[in-house]
Amino acid sequence: MAAVRVEAVLAAAEEQEAEKRRSITVEKELELEFDLGNLLALDRNPPPAAALRGAGPRREALLRALARDNTQLLVSRLWELPAERAGGAGGPLVAQLPEPTFRLPREKPPPKPRPPTRWEQFARLKGIRRKKKTSLVWDEQAKEWRRRWGYRRAGGDPSRAWLAEVPAGADPEEDQFARLRREKRERVARNELNRLRNLARAHRAGSAVPAAPLHPTGHQDRDELRHVARVARVSTASLGRFQPRLPKEPAELPSRSGGKKRRFEPLLGNLAAERSRQLEMLRDMGKKKPVLDITRAVNKQLRQEEAEAAAANKGKKQSKRGKRGRRQQRPGRSGKKSGARRQPQQQKPAGGGTGGGKRKKA
Repeated sequence: MAAVRVEAVLAAAEEQEAEKRRSITVEKELELEFDLGNLLALDRNPPPAAALRGAGPRREALLRALARDNTQLLVSRLWELPAERAGGAGGPLVAQLPEPTFRLPREKPPPKPRPPTRWEQFARLKGIRRKKKTSLVWDEQAKEWRRRWGYRRAGGDPSRAWLAEVPAGADPEEDQFARLRREKRERVARNELNRLRNLARAHRAGSAVPAAPLHPTGHQDRDELRHVARVARVSTASLGRFQPRLPKEPAELPSRSGGKKRRFEPLLGNLAAERSRQLEMLRDMGKKKPVLDITRAVNKQLRQEEAEAAAANKGKKQSKRGKRGRRQQRPGRSGKKSGARRQPQQQKPAGGGTGGGKRKKA
């Protein structure tokens, strides 16, 4: 067995250590610009133009080495950030990213802020702060946690209770259960009216043409209320198809132009489908003969034949009516003329002419 010198072992260990350091140490002429909030690194150093010419293994190797070096610099910066263990001491190490500084472009415009309701405007004017309440409360009667509002709420619905307390000063003969049900209906109607007013106010705020103000004290007319109810109905996702109608509200026929949602193709989607659509459009434009829709052409021909047949039948009916009218008018016109001629003869005395004698004989 050949003897191994200590100097050779130490030299090999130093080379391995230097190789490890070179794998995590990257030197650049210009420092990279980092946006750790977006995990973004911008390299301003110009790449070697001679190595990027043409397509070959040398170019691919250069691009891979460049991407690897920039990724290594980005990861080294991430390790410098403060980190903590997620989920306890045995959890993974998570770095706390700073706020992003580079504004990324959006695919669609940001949504417009919702206009404040009347109560929000009043609360802001009076300085009222909203206190957040828990949705569940303890029900002493049922001995369980129930919702604060809505179905099966804590305390139950007073209008459905088996016992109702008669308030002081109330009529003892009054039905308290009917009163509770009536008050509940009034509260529901009042909330629905407030919701319609908020929707109408938001609709006016979003429209270009300002509408007439909707008075909250009940001074609005019937047309204004009808318009507000229609706007509120069609503002749902189903465009008012499943929205219940108010009492004595006429049923409106669906318009042909409204109620159709426009569908747009995604900006970033299937490139093969988009390419096929564009090629089909160019193919249709390049044809000398126009594209013939057989179904549409047949329907158009049938409608044209039906119209011609209807016009011919109408002309025949009019001609028949004209002949009958002329036949019936001939005796009438002769009778009128004879009557006009006999009028002066009737004014003569009875014994003064031959015409009177003829009438006596008749």
